[in-house]
Amino acid sequence: MKRTASAHWQGDLKAGKGKLSTQSGVLDHTNYGFGSRFEEGPGTNPEELIAAAHAGCFTMATAAALAKAGFTAERLDTKASLSLEQVDGNWTITAVHLELRARVPGLADAQFEEITMGAKTGCPVSRVLQAEITLTAILEA
Repeated sequence: MKRTASAHWQGDLKAGKGKLSTQSGVLDHTNYGFGSRFEEGPGTNPEELIAAAHAGCFTMATAAALAKAGFTAERLDTKASLSLEQVDGNWTITAVHLELRARVPGLADAQFEEITMGAKTGCPVSRVLQAEITLTAILEA
């Protein structure tokens, strides 16, 4: 399975502007730029999208683990807070805090903790945040 997304950028870092699109069409030429990334301007940014992906992935992994254990959640609400900081002069994602609020009838606290910890470490987005990064870069004339 492969999923795709694309980015288009014009200009320099601060004055430039970009558009993001996804294969599904959920993002379709969605604006992003310096203001939406490092200030409070309109549009999205890569870190916000990573946080959304992490919240969604973790929540689905939790639902799958609950089902495997014989439980069905009435609701799972997850907030992912991503920290972007300067480390040795480079912007770095230093942490993601997942906050889950759940309602699962019949599930004991100890089993809930075990299931959610497994989902936290096992969801694909958690694992990719420590993955090797490779690049193919093509400069067109």
